[in-house]
Amino acid sequence: MELLLAILGGAIRVGTPFLFVSLGECLTERSGRINLGLEGVLVFSAMAGFAAAHASGSPWLGVLAAGGSGALLALLHGLLCSLPRVSDIATGIALMLLGTGLAFHLGKPLIQPQAPQIPSIEMGAWSSSPQVQAALSVNALFPLGVALALLIAWGLANTRFGLVLRMAGDSSDAARALGYSVKRIRVAATTAGGFVAGLGGASLSLYYPGSWNEGLSSGQGLIAVALVIFARWAPMRCLWATLLFGGAGAVGPALQSVGISAGYHLFNAMPYALTLVILVVTCSPRRALKGAPIELGVSK
Repeated sequence: MELLLAILGGAIRVGTPFLFVSLGECLTERSGRINLGLEGVLVFSAMAGFAAAHASGSPWLGVLAAGGSGALLALLHGLLCSLPRVSDIATGIALMLLGTGLAFHLGKPLIQPQAPQIPSIEMGAWSSSPQVQAALSVNALFPLGVALALLIAWGLANTRFGLVLRMAGDSSDAARALGYSVKRIRVAATTAGGFVAGLGGASLSLYYPGSWNEGLSSGQGLIAVALVIFARWAPMRCLWATLLFGGAGAVGPALQSVGISAGYHLFNAMPYALTLVILVVTCSPRRALKGAPIELGVSK
């Protein structure tokens, strides 16, 4: 029982950054644009959030700074991709290199200092077991991520903006025929997606692992792109997919917490192995485009 609770708590803890980044990318891709620069967005926003929290003494100002910095980088990506004959893929790779390079350069003075942490929501107070209490200590950003998943799902299905966003992703010609600017829609969606992804960066540097260093992300931004494909571009499915990946990443620490340390490093590789398996399974010719915004497959 304690092992299962430890895995559940670890799934929430590890999966929270994945949740925000995958929701941000889901929002971006539903408009017909892909952002492979999420790794750079995640690392840069983690650095910016940590710096703001350290300077201000408030973790919530750090969260806002992380979201704003993620939106700024994503805005740059959206504007560049709006230019004629500019590839989303190539620009995303350049953005990844820019974001990580800026974060590593500007974040060097932040490696040693400590910043105030995002508070936890204690859901294990009913138990007298320290292991259960630790497992059910939940990142305060996680409920916000769940609310965002619900809000984005509802907004895409029930609002005018959601309809126009999905139209831009499925048929840019139809959107233009109705008088909408596809470029503006995609820039707005990409910027909003960058802000949401930036909250994932804040979760990394201000909660788990809760510090700034150059190896903080470990490829989570790129894994989030695979998560969106696995979730079939549906925000609520992104929530369940992130918990699945978070649970895979939490198996090793959970086993170690109960005294099982054999194969610890092998268990740490589970999220990456799971990513590979999911990409192989979901990118088969019969399923590759199921649920995908049509414009993602249009050459630009």
